[in-house]
Amino acid sequence: MSVAMAVLLGIAVFAALLGALAFLRLDPLERVHAVTFVNVLSGGAITIAACLGDGLTPRAAKVVAIWLLALLFGSLSAHVTGRAIHLRSGDRR
Repeated sequence: MSVAMAVLLGIAVFAALLGALAFLRLDPLERVHAVTFVNVLSGGAITIAACLGDGLTPRAAKVVAIWLLALLFGSLSAHVTGRAIHLRSGDRR
């Protein structure tokens, strides 16, 4: 494992721990942002580490595709969750 891959995986773990601490501290609407932060930063760091380890291979392309799909569906679920929290609190916009 190269130093760059180790640093990227360390960033992914740090982002996950930071997101978990933020999730415990924030209110429900702000928790959506903590989950999105972890999804983007940890997923991106792991994706870059996988591409550094494998190079331009079909396996690395699958990792990139999975991360992009996770971003797409993560943003969709964050939007739906935020909307549901607003509706439950009585704030109809």
